[in-house]
Amino acid sequence: MTVRKELLYSGAFGVKNRMQLIEQIRNQMSEKRLNHVLGVERMAIRLAKENGVALEQASIAALVHDYAKERSDSEMIQIIKEQKFDQDLLVFGNPIWHGIVGAYLIEHELGITDPEIIEAVKLHTTGAKKMSQLAKVIYVADYVEEGRDFPLVEEARKIAFENLDQAVAFETKHTLAYLVNKEVKIYPKTIETYNQWVAGQ
Repeated sequence: MTVRKELLYSGAFGVKNRMQLIEQIRNQMSEKRLNHVLGVERMAIRLAKENGVALEQASIAALVHDYAKERSDSEMIQIIKEQKFDQDLLVFGNPIWHGIVGAYLIEHELGITDPEIIEAVKLHTTGAKKMSQLAKVIYVADYVEEGRDFPLVEEARKIAFENLDQAVAFETKHTLAYLVNKEVKIYPKTIETYNQWVAGQ
């Protein structure tokens, strides 16, 4: 596995050393998940350059976006209950939990307090009506990173570098169609994202 070393952190976003951060997240996930995270970072940095987002901020958010992905359901349920998160979350599952719980964990375990990074982690699977440029970058980078292989991924990548807002809409539309086809519960914020970015355009 090749880890990029050239991006130096200034500490402006609460993390002083990229390689140290990678070691911290490595302890929380499988090698396969880490490879995905590094792929998201590479894509996020490319998108950040195109959309006026700080590269360091994009790098950190990408590296920690799946920090909670491989935590046990029981641990995430406990956090949702103890921290008095919306209890309606309990009827969903890891695809929704890991963003919301992950945002909490990166603050309390890694000491990351930058509000835009926390928001980007929280929203990276659901989107939202209002999203910062960083949140859009992470939402899209997670969908189109180089390791992804699904129908229309090349089209999604092309759109990502043409218009970030249109990329958010494309991803949301196709993610919602996928969930409907699977006949699974759909998190309300995903519907809100669709109404804003797809139906609202």
